Amino acid sequence: MRIGAIEAGGTKFVCGIGDENGVMEGRISFPTESPQKTIGRAIDFFRDKQVEAIGIGTFGPINLDPASPRYGYVTTTPKPGWAEYPFLPEMRKAFDVPYGWDTDVNAAAYGEAVWGAARGLDSCVYYTVGTGVGVGVFAEGRLVHGLVHPEGGHVRIRRHPEDRFPGLCPYHGDCLEGMAAGPALEKRWGVKGSELDAHHQAWTFEAYYLAEAIVGTILTLSPKKIILGGGVMHQRQLFPLIRAEVKKLLNGYVNASELSGDLDDYIVPPGLGDNAGLAGALALGLKAISGK
Repeated sequence: MRIGAIEAGGTKFVCGIGDENGVMEGRISFPTESPQKTIGRAIDFFRDKQVEAIGIGTFGPINLDPASPRYGYVTTTPKPGWAEYPFLPEMRKAFDVPYGWDTDVNAAAYGEAVWGAARGLDSCVYYTVGTGVGVGVFAEGRLVHGLVHPEGGHVRIRRHPEDRFPGLCPYHGDCLEGMAAGPALEKRWGVKGSELDAHHQAWTFEAYYLAEAIVGTILTLSPKKIILGGGVMHQRQLFPLIRAEVKKLLNGYVNASELSGDLDDYIVPPGLGDNAGLAGALALGLKAISGK
């Protein structure tokens, strides 16, 4: 099989070709610019590839309701030019094949469930912490949608008692994304997170906020694995800090063997590394062919 995959991020697009085993045979990446230019480049990449299906995992919010006349649209994104853009309909004009369509973080969660850190499990939650914070949910063997789709990056969290930063989210101020995304780190400390020392107070705050959200997720969804990806999570010193804070906040309440010990096997980096999103888009394309 030859399946097309698009990981559509707010900063860059990654397009690839893969097979039913998750093996990618080629890819290209380019900046996310105007919709017309960006989708045009994606279409050009696939034009001579003879793909049997295309899976798309995209930044959002997006319309996931197949009964809606605006199914396949990007909706209320603040990214200039993309609000109410018919992403999927434009792709369908170019290629008459089955399509998988979901958020980029749901795609990453699905990729991890099929080929990565959650392989063999029927549930996991994937956090991407980078330019924004997104949450993908795979539960009882399927991706979770609903009224729209999970937007766990905008949950409200308690403030760290020593943090006076007002938050950076244009909608909610001090929600999780407003306090813990990469731009919030840079605004608060005056430099990019990658330039901060591993022992900087920034990481104490970061772990605190992510743990607040993760504990809420554990108590609400009871996933069998929490996976933390995205550029900010390249700071590997965050993982032990987050695990310790989650354990402290749970305080022994949830009686599960996975939550005993140091949580090294429960709160983990992506098994697919930075390929989780593209692999997930590939898996969405495969799912579109099977119809399951």
